[in-house]
Amino acid sequence: MAFEIAQLVLFRHCDPAGIVFFPRYFEMMNDCVEAFFDETLGWPFAEVHKTAAVPTAEIRTRFQRPSFHGDRLTLRLVITHVGRSSLGYDMRAICGEELRFATEAVLVHVDGAGKPAPWPEEIRQTLLPLKEANHDT
Repeated sequence: MAFEIAQLVLFRHCDPAGIVFFPRYFEMMNDCVEAFFDETLGWPFAEVHKTAAVPTAEIRTRFQRPSFHGDRLTLRLVITHVGRSSLGYDMRAICGEELRFATEAVLVHVDGAGKPAPWPEEIRQTLLPLKEANHDT
């Protein structure tokens, strides 16, 4: 089961040639992760960051094709791993039928001191079925 959000490529995402400046893709990725936490886990970043954080520990991205001002992207996030304090995901950005980027990343749940901490049990129980559902597809 994939989580999806729509992303319109805006002027602010682009360089002077009207092509998405690659660091803006990382902002879009984070927007998708933040929406996933809010809409799927019911744990908005505004709440998460009161006592903890979920920084990116690892990310690997391949940019397939450029995106342009006005393109309508679909960002699709799939959970690939649920650890004690880590969470792996794959994300794809699609425009029509065309892949624009593919990324694999790992988030780590950390406590207020920045040390890895177990996922809250209710969050872990929500994540596990998502990972299992994706394993079957």
